[in-house]
Amino acid sequence: MHTAYIGLGSNLGESEDTLQQALNDISALPDTAVQQVSDFYRTSPVDSTGPDYINAVARLTTELSASDLLQALQDIELAHGRQRPYRNAPRTLDLDVLCYDDLRQDDPQLILPHPRMHLRAFVLRPLLDIAPDMILHNKPIAQWLADCADQAIALHSEYNDKPR
Repeated sequence: MHTAYIGLGSNLGESEDTLQQALNDISALPDTAVQQVSDFYRTSPVDSTGPDYINAVARLTTELSASDLLQALQDIELAHGRQRPYRNAPRTLDLDVLCYDDLRQDDPQLILPHPRMHLRAFVLRPLLDIAPDMILHNKPIAQWLADCADQAIALHSEYNDKPR
């Protein structure tokens, strides 16, 4: 069984409902279980314009390979109306594989750990909820988060539901 951390985000439509449904969809993947979900956070878009995002991070266990998990997440994005008209466009749903076990991979389709996760408060703050002791690039994620103090992030809602 593998452990993966997934970043979830949405800034179009009913974002909180979309994230909840995405968690349910992830739970329905073969040999995959959502083990833990952070609270939901509100953030401004990074390198883009548009409505604020609602972001979260989930910890999964799965028998899927990293590439199969990525494909399954992209299929879930499409099912939720994800379009990619241009880089960093507003989106109904964004699902990113942040980490997959301790795998280090530099493939054009999937770089692990995610190459910018240590620079993004919208990843680090929710990740701190569920993996406070995680070390990334030889530094605790809490220290990476402190380095992102200029990025506004606020609690949107506490996550009190188990994926259905």
